[in-house]
Amino acid sequence: MSAQVGIIMGSQSDLKIMKQAAEVLTELGVEYDLTIVSAHRTPHRMVEYAESAKSKGLKVIIAGAGGAAHLPGMVASLTTLPVIGVPVKSSNSIDGWDSVLSILQMPGGVPVATVALDGAKNAGILAAQIIGSHDDTIGDNLAKYKEELKRKVEDSINQL
Repeated sequence: MSAQVGIIMGSQSDLKIMKQAAEVLTELGVEYDLTIVSAHRTPHRMVEYAESAKSKGLKVIIAGAGGAAHLPGMVASLTTLPVIGVPVKSSNSIDGWDSVLSILQMPGGVPVATVALDGAKNAGILAAQIIGSHDDTIGDNLAKYKEELKRKVEDSINQL
């Protein structure tokens, strides 16, 4: 099976956050690719990645970036695939708010689904939900995942 989700990040330093998306996708049985694509340092690579993503079989792109965080929006402007933006609190961020707002405040016509600061795990779950809406195996895996979340809460209630 080929990758259904592309996970991209602006730099190697984002990996500590973005690997959370990869981990939950693995748990849910969703194939993914993971690579570095910098909007500012490798703009031609970004354009090629975004424009070829659909033809390579990707269904969703998760794009994480810190600081000015242009990667998710620029990728969204170049593809018809859903893009999920992960604002990353990086060393050049202003408490992460610059990243959040850069991804969240997209102009009309270029949507980016945005998760919480450092919320790569939720980005992975959201990508799986998008795919699971038409893939019964992934949908079943998500149902089991949600049931396990419920069980953990119920177990903690019983321990009180």
